[in-house]
Amino acid sequence: MLFLLSPAKSLDYETPLPPDLPHTLPQFVPQSKDLIRVLREKSPQDIATLMSLSDKLAALNVARYQAWKPRFSTANARQALLAFNGDVYEGLDARTLGPEELQWAQDHVCILSGLYGMLRPLDLMQPYRLEMGTRLATEAGSNLYQYWGDRIAKHLNTRLRADTTPVVVNLASQEYFKAVDTKALKARVIECVFEDWKGGAYKIISFHAKRARGLMARYAIGHRLATPHALQGFDLEGYTFAPAASQPERLVFRRKTNV
Repeated sequence: MLFLLSPAKSLDYETPLPPDLPHTLPQFVPQSKDLIRVLREKSPQDIATLMSLSDKLAALNVARYQAWKPRFSTANARQALLAFNGDVYEGLDARTLGPEELQWAQDHVCILSGLYGMLRPLDLMQPYRLEMGTRLATEAGSNLYQYWGDRIAKHLNTRLRADTTPVVVNLASQEYFKAVDTKALKARVIECVFEDWKGGAYKIISFHAKRARGLMARYAIGHRLATPHALQGFDLEGYTFAPAASQPERLVFRRKTNV
């Protein structure tokens, strides 16, 4: 069973990491290199318009594209799970994972990425900004979905090949999950939905839902979840499984009090 996460816009390359932390290399470096080549042709103004960024952020990312190298090391990159720093990753709290938990995450968690396609938690990642929904034209088409095509789905199939009943648990946003060609994917897909009580009804509240996706990933890592049924035991920060609101492929978790 594999768990899919979206990346985060916020990055942390400043907080010190343990010196003996293991690392691996991204698996789509040639494809990333091709995208960097296209991005390097863009001016700061082009990037600002393409990605709806401020001039300051556009300049920062143009500098990142220029500094990007096809060779990765702990000097120019860090492990993806510890580089991303958004709501999802605050919920996951990767810095408190032990070595065995990090290894389990490496084998079962996949981070989707506009530039890297898919990253394992311990894959080294150089800083970047490239949302999967960006309409970046390449030789493959007018956007990144066309660029990545069925590569990500085929990679997931390879990862799941040893499973007798392959399952992908989607904890990513729709923007990112669209990069997985479900026609090519040979696995059951289960979506987890997180709702909070507000205004007299249960609703998906973006900030809380993002954090909850990270919490679910953390729960999976901590409990070494191996079956879809085991997902129903998720109970962090007041969430509980809501069977009446759920379907076999869409598991709903609710809470009445935000914490």
